[in-house]
Amino acid sequence: MPAIIQAFFDPVTATVTYVVHEDAPGGACAIIDSVLDYDPKSGRTSTAGADRVIEYVRQHGLRTDWLLETHAHADHLSAAPYLQKQLGGVIAIGGAIRAVQGVFKRIFNLEPGFALDGSQFGRLFADGETFRIGALEATAIHVPGHTPADMAYLVGDAAFVGDTLFMPDVGTARCDFPGGDARQLYRSIRRLLDLPAVTRLYMCHDYPPAGREARWQTTVAEQRQANIHVRDGISEDEFVAMRTRRDATLGMPTLILPAIQVNIRAGHFPPAEDNGVRYLKIPVDTL
Repeated sequence: MPAIIQAFFDPVTATVTYVVHEDAPGGACAIIDSVLDYDPKSGRTSTAGADRVIEYVRQHGLRTDWLLETHAHADHLSAAPYLQKQLGGVIAIGGAIRAVQGVFKRIFNLEPGFALDGSQFGRLFADGETFRIGALEATAIHVPGHTPADMAYLVGDAAFVGDTLFMPDVGTARCDFPGGDARQLYRSIRRLLDLPAVTRLYMCHDYPPAGREARWQTTVAEQRQANIHVRDGISEDEFVAMRTRRDATLGMPTLILPAIQVNIRAGHFPPAEDNGVRYLKIPVDTL
């Protein structure tokens, strides 16, 4: 059974959320990399983007089995808990999230009770682990480099690659966050590019050059031929040198500080303090 794939592009964070589902009334679905609207100036959240996803799922009578995260995002807050409350489903990520939690618990000096075992998530995938979206078989692939915990999800001939590759004219993800490694990213990308040439690759983001509308779907063949950072013929050492130079010029994402604190908790905010208010921390002179 081929998977039906519906994309939802959030222009504020340049993030693409996917609903992947069976082609049958009442079929199962997975929601990949959801977005919670967050205003960094006021600290207020809203759910307009997530509500578009909910509307689609309900209109098609779908059963939500999974709320998948490709990694702990630094550019947007996950809407997974809100979607879970509305639609059900298991929130899942790769098992290496535990390493990311350990790094950021120290950076944010999180509460002593914050667990470093990934138990905030309903499922932690191992590399190569298979799971089902109804009748659809999916495989979790560990693709570290951008962060230690990045995962891609292969469903039939479609791979959801998270923050590894971008569209060919944009290149690849940065590797300068804590635990990032350009050499690992190159090897992870080559693993994805060893999939059959016709495999459809779905990006988590698009930052289109001037004059091009946002797009998020390409193929292994197109990436191998045309990716400006990692096409065939570019060696690992060449990639690492380029990625290191480029990363040194990049500023931090606007939402990295609130996003990481929330996303390592599977999209939940920190516990409320004694006045009933939840707070996010800003570490000074740390990142």
